[in-house]
Amino acid sequence: MTSTPNGAAPVMAGAEPLSHDPGVEDAPGLLALHGFTGNPSSMRGVAEAFVSAGYHVELPLLSGHGTVIDDMLPTGWAEWSADVEAAYQRLAARTDRIVVAGLSMGGSLALSLALDHPELLGLVLVNPATQPQPDDVREMVAELLADGTAVVPGIGSDIADPDAVELAYPGTPLAPLISFQDHGLQPLTTRFGELKAPLLLFTSRQDHVIDPAQSEHLAVSYGGEVDHRWLDRSYHVATNDYDRHDIVCASLHFSNRLVAG
Repeated sequence: MTSTPNGAAPVMAGAEPLSHDPGVEDAPGLLALHGFTGNPSSMRGVAEAFVSAGYHVELPLLSGHGTVIDDMLPTGWAEWSADVEAAYQRLAARTDRIVVAGLSMGGSLALSLALDHPELLGLVLVNPATQPQPDDVREMVAELLADGTAVVPGIGSDIADPDAVELAYPGTPLAPLISFQDHGLQPLTTRFGELKAPLLLFTSRQDHVIDPAQSEHLAVSYGGEVDHRWLDRSYHVATNDYDRHDIVCASLHFSNRLVAG
């Protein structure tokens, strides 16, 4: 296990962040972002493929993730978006040709980052969260918190492949979930028309975590070019599922086209 600098619990084996500099001055870059209660393991296959292709790569571990669930309880959208901005700045110091890829909440964070940085060349999103939960669900979560429930059963490892398992927390922390909804998705969901960078969007037809309709909302409201591809064999964590190789190949082809100008 890897120790964390802020005194939190050690990072789980396999959940470590990745930072790669190919040593080539004009190489392009990829910023890869994992999802809620997950960690870099869910995006490592994508990140490593871009490493092999000669890209600068940053795959950060978001605050509170990849250790123990208690570390996540005091964190929220402000911390995660700050982590993403810091990773972007590390990458931007090495290259000005950057594509961002994100799974689930990582996709939400990628969309938010793109609003702040229109210079991004493109986005690759896999089953992104794009809309907050209905009011009745939000109220139910708030009531659980008020009654002293901090964590409910988890949403991790929604994978069709029986030989694949996502390394994720076994529970869902409710206060961070509310922050994700209120501070992340609520202000984001009406702004997709402002985004112009080309978007490669992957959506699993069977997703037990995020309704595929959230991808459809993004596709119809997005302000730029959209290549929307449906996945028939994978569930939510498609980057670790049956379609993972197709996702990697398509993401590299899409990104190579953009960074070539």
